[in-house]
Amino acid sequence: MAASSACRVEDAFDWGAPDYVSILQARVDRLNRIRKNPSCMPALWAYYRDNPADFISDWGCTVDPRNVARGLPSFLPFVLMPKQRELINWIIEHWRGNRSGLVEKSRDCGASWIAMALSCTLCIFHDSMMIGVGSATEDKLDRSGDPDTLFYKARMFMTHLPSEFRGKFDPDRHSPYMRLFVHDTSSSITGEAGDNLGRGGRKAIYFVDEAAHLSHPMLVDGSLIATTDCRIDMSSVSIEGMANHFAQKRHSGQVDVFTMHWRDDLRKNEAWAEKKRETTDPAIWNSEYELNYMAAAEGTIIPFQWIQDSIGAAQKLNIKPSGVKRGALDVADQGRDVNAFAARYGIEVTHCSTWSGAGSDLFATAEQAFMLCDNLQLEGYDYDADGLGAGIRGDATRIQARRKDQRLKPLSVVAFRGSAGVLDPERKVEGTDRTNLDMFQNLKAQSWWALRRRFAETHNAVTGKKYDPDAIISLSPGIANLTALVNELAQPQWKYSTTGKLQVDKVPDGAASPNRADAIMMLFGARRLPMKINPALFEMA
Repeated sequence: MAASSACRVEDAFDWGAPDYVSILQARVDRLNRIRKNPSCMPALWAYYRDNPADFISDWGCTVDPRNVARGLPSFLPFVLMPKQRELINWIIEHWRGNRSGLVEKSRDCGASWIAMALSCTLCIFHDSMMIGVGSATEDKLDRSGDPDTLFYKARMFMTHLPSEFRGKFDPDRHSPYMRLFVHDTSSSITGEAGDNLGRGGRKAIYFVDEAAHLSHPMLVDGSLIATTDCRIDMSSVSIEGMANHFAQKRHSGQVDVFTMHWRDDLRKNEAWAEKKRETTDPAIWNSEYELNYMAAAEGTIIPFQWIQDSIGAAQKLNIKPSGVKRGALDVADQGRDVNAFAARYGIEVTHCSTWSGAGSDLFATAEQAFMLCDNLQLEGYDYDADGLGAGIRGDATRIQARRKDQRLKPLSVVAFRGSAGVLDPERKVEGTDRTNLDMFQNLKAQSWWALRRRFAETHNAVTGKKYDPDAIISLSPGIANLTALVNELAQPQWKYSTTGKLQVDKVPDGAASPNRADAIMMLFGARRLPMKINPALFEMA
């Protein structure tokens, strides 16, 4: 009698005009059918044990006091959004696989409710399940009547379940301060704060809420490593940026990362974001909502707002992309980095994908780039020829020969050497009195500056200023992992060499290499202008 994957309530739910009454009525009808046929309970119990997301969607409730001002009920059935269901399944996968993970999230996307609802569900359907939750301070975990605390959420979830699932749970008897016990299964959820995280014994799962704000994160790491095999750090991005243990862990390449962006919250749209930005400090908005770890950094080459303006810019400006269809490959090292491949159609970035660089095989990487060119109907690709990527040239030559034998179209494969000298060295840099040779340390710096100019032109365009439609850049909203790409584009900073030339610092404060952004830089970086020929030369004498 559970809602099947083929007919989930949330699939047809209208988040713009939510009808919670019909969902509650459907639950009442379902419960009545169960009570008329109690013999179905063992099968239902077994189903929910293996499908906790369906249990939460079928029976869970949440509380949001802010809804009163919006004309909505504060007590709501828990209707899962696709990203929330994905998060539940991700946590379950990590628990069953004895793996830890990290959740970076925009403010108010329901991740904390998910963590507590899932914790309660696992305690209901599993005997002796012990789950830990921790935060920087006790006030974040439990405070009488405060709906923002984690244990308030857990009590509300348990209290409003049907008795068939709630069992003997009584919030007054079974949920004292920073504790919740499920009597029927001898399971529990236990809270710990500050440096005491991990001191309360072994746990099947341990959630660390707002992990970016722990005072002594290394002490917590030492305690939790002996406490659980499945630690889930959850946090919004601190305005401290990369000067933060959570941020460094997130970019280490050594932990699985799950991202919940405000765009994944179907209650929110661009109009909501615009209104929110009006009353929020830009640095706070960009860090805590846009998940930009470099929001407060100085010297950023491409300001974060310019990148945001570029998302869907072609559609905003009613421009139909046309022109070159080309790709760019940034080759990973054999450590934590990823290979990145991006594609453009004229002014628009249409594709950006990554794959692991661990144990990287350059020939396989080159083949993957050729395959992507074929699938995306590109004329060819540029590749980073500095360092490890230098070997792509020989592999590409072998692949081209094989393609010729197979009568496949040859592709244009061009080396990009960021360490090379600047193009047009005597040409003046727009808006300055300096030549390219005086301004830029190398081609990489010149190319990042050229990319900056495109984003600046896009910002001018979407804010109503005069612009050149061929000089903008548009990021397709359909790009996979768009949030990761946006953050990488905002990461590089500029600095000056001892001779006063502009250099690029791509990995400030120990951040991971922005491979996706490097691919975009190669797509739109500095280029030699095509040779112009006077048409009169072709006229007959």
